[in-house]
Amino acid sequence: MSRMRLDRYLAEMGCGTRTQVKKEISRGNVNINGKAALRPEEKVDPDTDRVTFQGTEISYIRYEYYMLNKPAGVVSATEDSRDGTVVGLIGERQRKDLFPVGRLDKDTEGLLLITNDGDLAHRLLSPKKHVDKVYFARVAGEVTEEDKEAFARGVDIGDEKLTLPAELEILRVEKEAAAEKGAASEGMFFSEIRLTIREGRFHQVKRMFQAVGKEVVYLKRIRMGSLVLDEDLKTGEYRKLTEEEIRALC
Repeated sequence: MSRMRLDRYLAEMGCGTRTQVKKEISRGNVNINGKAALRPEEKVDPDTDRVTFQGTEISYIRYEYYMLNKPAGVVSATEDSRDGTVVGLIGERQRKDLFPVGRLDKDTEGLLLITNDGDLAHRLLSPKKHVDKVYFARVAGEVTEEDKEAFARGVDIGDEKLTLPAELEILRVEKEAAAEKGAASEGMFFSEIRLTIREGRFHQVKRMFQAVGKEVVYLKRIRMGSLVLDEDLKTGEYRKLTEEEIRALC
């Protein structure tokens, strides 16, 4: 890796803003290979130089990759004035430039990749790549073979174009008993499905089911490309990606 400015190195590793880092350098609180740094513009080699900040060694990490099992109630953003964010859930993060790859609705759960690798994010999100995104959903209504055929053709969700062909798998259909005497004797159907789409339009899964007269009442993403949600991750938990997962994505 090429040499870089000391103040940038420290700022990217979360030691403070460039201004704050410069003050610490001027106070003698930053060392390079055991010697006090003199100027913020000094160049360091992230691969070989040993940098300490206020007595703590700061290793440079170019990219971070985290798998998050997103809970409902947090937003897919880096910051928000009203709600908690998915990035805020990553307590171990070392870089300050992490972001979620794509968005899940506030009430949607499941797989979300958090990273600072912009090239990878572009490859996963580019409409030209048609990366598979797989969801589990619980739907109010009886999902039918006709719905499968409609999704396979593409449905009209109010945009200029139909959705791309999607793969709908019906996992279970059940009828709930009428809630009380006098309610509809038939009760109400609920369906559990797995849906694979290859694009990421606004509220796409919910709008696709609305287009066939049904409502998504629970939605969870379980796969994105080669990355599969770790079943051991409870809602709200995260972990670093393995080297194998990173290689598969890249």
